[in-house]
Amino acid sequence: MRTPMVMSGSGERILFVHARPGDESALTGGTIARLRADGSRVVVLYAGALIEADAAIFAALAELGARSWHRLPQVSALELVSTFREAIDALGATAVVVGAVDDGLRVVATTAAHDAGLPVFLACTVRQAAGQRLIAIDVGAHLDQKLRALSHFPARWMLTEHTRVLVDGAIDVITDTETFLRADAPRTALPAPTRRPARPTLANRSLGGLGGLVLGILFGVLGTIAHQATLTLFGVALPIGLTIAFVGIGALLIGLRLVVGDRFVVGLAATGLLLTIFVLSLRGSGGSVLVPAGLPGTLWTVVPALIAAFVLAWPKLPPRRR
Repeated sequence: MRTPMVMSGSGERILFVHARPGDESALTGGTIARLRADGSRVVVLYAGALIEADAAIFAALAELGARSWHRLPQVSALELVSTFREAIDALGATAVVVGAVDDGLRVVATTAAHDAGLPVFLACTVRQAAGQRLIAIDVGAHLDQKLRALSHFPARWMLTEHTRVLVDGAIDVITDTETFLRADAPRTALPAPTRRPARPTLANRSLGGLGGLVLGILFGVLGTIAHQATLTLFGVALPIGLTIAFVGIGALLIGLRLVVGDRFVVGLAATGLLLTIFVLSLRGSGGSVLVPAGLPGTLWTVVPALIAAFVLAWPKLPPRRR
């Protein structure tokens, strides 16, 4: 099945990686010419020791319609990955084509491309990738360009029509198809779905509600008794009892909302609290009142209701991540 590497006019930017000049023409020359004809940007990187003259490189790439190429320094594999990443970023590459035969160079270039999230196209023959699905690029319309590019490296091979004879005697037939094995960047594993907490049973909610009601009554009694207490400081009476009572009520209701997360429990605690305050604010049979008229008494009967309404109306808090 013949699948184009890129779509015509799609503005792709392809980085080609080769070990030695001449390989770009022999292994990927037709693809480079086709990409350039489609308006794609192409940059060729040579990562091996270069014996050929710059003039031959310029001439061969010019035949293919390409101009940009660079020699990479002889550095360690780790530094080479970083160098490839810089080249990928500088080009804004959308894909990387690796024509190097050396496995080490292939691994380094593929690692850099995958780190950038780019697909890699490894130049190879059907024999080299037996049993694997290859992408075949039809370069028949650019075969003459490829042959002219190959002619600029007479020290590496001899051309006879569509046959390339290497210096070691090996014979390579130049066809109108170039094949590649695609290696996509590994996908990031999706996070495990968050487990929803089990819904409380009716018995649990009932027990929690009873506990909240008892706590509300307890805080209502203690706050009513203590809310009139003051602390004189530099001649000023500070409502220390009222302040402590408000803080205690807020801590109780907010704490229940955060820990239990059930408005039912918080509602019963607020109900017990407010009913207790109401009952204790009534005039007793002996004529004494625990909540005398005045500003502290008024605040004690009004503010707890506001605190309870605020806590109950607050949106549901997201579950904590573990």
